[in-house]
Amino acid sequence: MGRSRRRAGGAAGGGPDRPTPLIVVMGVMGSGKTAIGSALGRRLGCDFLDGDGCHPATNVAKVHRGEPLDDRDRAPWLAALRARLLAAQAERRPLAVACSALRAAHRPALGGGLANVVLVHLTGARWLIAARLAARCGHFMASSLLGSQLEALEPPDDAITVDVGPPVPAVVDAIVA
Repeated sequence: MGRSRRRAGGAAGGGPDRPTPLIVVMGVMGSGKTAIGSALGRRLGCDFLDGDGCHPATNVAKVHRGEPLDDRDRAPWLAALRARLLAAQAERRPLAVACSALRAAHRPALGGGLANVVLVHLTGARWLIAARLAARCGHFMASSLLGSQLEALEPPDDAITVDVGPPVPAVVDAIVA
């Protein structure tokens, strides 16, 4: 889906001969997908979509109870996100999407066959992510699911991989560098 170490910069400039840039910001819960993805979208002049808002109500209820999603649960969610990526490409509208995309099989379901998809993998120390989750208020996902997300994570080898320890602006700088 993504290209190894491709730059995410220049998203707003998809000219007539270049495909519209589409960015998938992925990582486990608490890695900062929303904060970093929205800051990246602002920096690059592209729309931002928080994939959590596309989960069916049954998924939201399940993770709120502390139950991890399985691939059957994720299928309609990934299909909804893919539809948004396809629409953005058709409209020639650059888009950054926050989506866990934990397993390798999820990534082609999102961006397979689409031109110019850049995958950004957010990584961080478990203690840091756990601390962020403990401080997070109002999110529907139970923080107890961090362990299952880390277990399910299949790190991509074709992504821009950045550590989320530094402040958000520094992480965005690293992505676009």
